[in-house]
Amino acid sequence: MWRKPRYKHLAFSANIHRVNFITPQYVELGENVFVGFNARIQGISKYNDVCFTPSIILEDGVSIQQNLHLTCANSIRIGKNTAIAANVTITDIHHPYMDVSVPIERQNIEVGFVEIGEDCKVYNNAVILPNVKIGKHVTIGANSVVNKSLPDYCVAVGIPAKIIKRYDFTTQTWRKTDPQGNFIEK
Repeated sequence: MWRKPRYKHLAFSANIHRVNFITPQYVELGENVFVGFNARIQGISKYNDVCFTPSIILEDGVSIQQNLHLTCANSIRIGKNTAIAANVTITDIHHPYMDVSVPIERQNIEVGFVEIGEDCKVYNNAVILPNVKIGKHVTIGANSVVNKSLPDYCVAVGIPAKIIKRYDFTTQTWRKTDPQGNFIEK
């Protein structure tokens, strides 16, 4: 268990297991947060002599299973009561490939943000890429790659992730959608 002074904020009830690499000075953990074994939670404050101010916020009740890979140079926020399954990658960093005479890892990075709403579920092996806002009560299917924002109350699967159904508050039912999230008429 890590000690409170190392984190930007650590609620008393947070439960952090053995992790591979973590930069606690950029991490805020809410009440009853669980982070499983072998999580890599890394705030990138400098890359190729460019400075960044990472902010990683795990709100109350967030549960993260083993082998999370989270890298942040700007902002990643995971909303209340969201569950992240095993082997998930979440990043606000993109490694562009612009100059073929320079190795990719030595080129400057582009940074964005990731926001995952409250009460979401992200299943095993999913990847969430930069500049994505995932609404509340969203399910991301196993092995999906999320590269665009998703609205509240939907289920998205695939590579790239596409919406397959959304909750219709008018009929109070889950309805199938087209890949853009528009309801398919019955």
